[in-house]
Amino acid sequence: MLGSRAHRRIDMIGNSEAALRDAALQRALRVALPSFRQQRDAAAAEVPEWEALRAAAAAIKEEALRHLAVYLTQFEAQVAACGGVVHWAEDAADARRIIVEVARRRGVRLAVKSKSMTSEEIDLNPALEAAGIRVVETDLGEFIVQLAGERPSHIVVPALHKDPDAVAGLFARRLGVRSTGQPQDLARVAREALRAEFLAAGMGISGANFAVAETGTLVVIENEGNARLATTQPPLHVAVMGLEKIVPRLADLGVMLRLLARSATGQRASVYVSLLTGPRRAGEADGPQELHVILLDNGRTRLLADPDLREALRCIRCGACSNVCPVFERTGGHAYGTVYSGPIGAVISPAYLGLERAGELPFASTLCGACAEVCPVKIALPRLLLELRCRVVEAGQVGRLDRLLARTWTATMATPGRVRVLGRVGRLLQRLVARRGRIERLPYPLQGWTAHRVAPPLAPQAFRDRWPARAPGRGNGGGCG
Repeated sequence: MLGSRAHRRIDMIGNSEAALRDAALQRALRVALPSFRQQRDAAAAEVPEWEALRAAAAAIKEEALRHLAVYLTQFEAQVAACGGVVHWAEDAADARRIIVEVARRRGVRLAVKSKSMTSEEIDLNPALEAAGIRVVETDLGEFIVQLAGERPSHIVVPALHKDPDAVAGLFARRLGVRSTGQPQDLARVAREALRAEFLAAGMGISGANFAVAETGTLVVIENEGNARLATTQPPLHVAVMGLEKIVPRLADLGVMLRLLARSATGQRASVYVSLLTGPRRAGEADGPQELHVILLDNGRTRLLADPDLREALRCIRCGACSNVCPVFERTGGHAYGTVYSGPIGAVISPAYLGLERAGELPFASTLCGACAEVCPVKIALPRLLLELRCRVVEAGQVGRLDRLLARTWTATMATPGRVRVLGRVGRLLQRLVARRGRIERLPYPLQGWTAHRVAPPLAPQAFRDRWPARAPGRGNGGGCG
C-alpha cells in the first residue's frame, strides 16, 4: 500500500499465482472486463472528434503540469476567497495528521466517505479509527470491500472481484440482512444501512476528480449520489486530492468530462457531476459549514521532476488501461499489492514507493500497447514501463539467471544466422509438445509459460525465409511490369 502499510517489497509474482488459482476471481474478471471494453469502444465511436479530444486533454494536463506551482497557488487563493482552507501535505503521514486534527477540533465521532483512491493511498481510515472516529464508506463498492476487510481491486469498480452471490453472503454475515443477490436488492440493503450514517456524520470525506485553479472548484464525479450526500450533509467536508488533479480553467472540464465517463464505464456522462466551490454561503440550503482541502504530494513532485516519467501525472483515474490489460485481466487489482493497479499503477507505484518496494510491477505487462491506445490523455505507458524496467536492471535488482537469459537472448537476436538456427531448432523441438496447432504444456524450465495459457507454435517457415521468394521482383520470376 502507498501509505503507512507500504513497508514490504511487493511480490507481484506470488500474488499473481494466488490470483490465478482463485476460481471466483477468474469468473468475475471474465464477466466484467470484456463488457467494460465493449462499452468504452462503443461510447468512443459515438464521438467523431474522439482523437482530437484525447489530444486536447493531454495538452490541458501538460499545461497544468508545466505551470503546476502557479495553478496550485491560484487554486489555494480561490478556495480561501470562497471561505475554504487549503492544507499542503508533504506525504501520507502529514495528510493523516492534518485530517485527524481537523476532525478533533470539530469533535467528530463519525465520518462518511465517498470513493477516494487518494484517501486509500494515505491509509486514512486506520488513522481516523485510531483517533476514535468511526469511518463508513458510502460508495457501494467501497462499502462492500470495507465490510469484507479488503482493499479496492479496481480504480473505478472497487468490488470488481466479487460476484453478487458473494456480496449477498457478506451482507447476511455482516449486516444480518438476507437478500436475493440481485443488484437492485443489494443496493437497497446498502442504502438502508447507510441512510442513518449520512444524517449522523460529523464529517464527510471525498476525493476530487478535478480541481479548477481559475475558480477554486472541486469536481466530484459519481453514479450513486453518495458523494453528493457526503460532501453536503455533514457540517465538515474534507477533500483529499493529489497535486496533479489541477486543471487551469473551468472551460477545460468540457473536454475532460466527455472523456472520463466514456473511458471509465462507457457512459456518455456520469449520473452525478458535482462542482463544489467553497462551504455553504448565507442563504444556501445545503453544503458544509467548513471546507478543508488537502493538497497531497506524497512523491508527486519527485515524479514531476523526472522528465522520463512525468507524463504519468496526466492520469485522470479512469481505469481504461486496466480494462484492456491482459495481465490485469488474469490477476485482478489485488495482485499488484498497492492501491493503484493496472498499467498506470505499475508506473506510479514504483515512482511513489521506490523501486526497492515496487520494482516487480513494471514487469507485469506484455507491452502490447493496448493501454496507450485507450488512455484518454495519451500517456505512453509502454515506454514508461520500459524505462522503469531499465532502472530496475541498473539498480541491480534483477537476478543472475535473468541477466544471463537476457544477455543470451540479446546475443542471439543480434545475429541473423543465430536467429535462423534458433528457429529451426525450435520448430524441430516443438513437434514433441505441439498438439492440434497449439502448445498446451511446455517442459521444465519453461512450464510457467503454459501454466495458465496456451502458446502458439512456431510457423512452419520463418517470415525471413518466405520473403525472398514472395517479394515483388525477387524469386519465382516475379517482378514489376
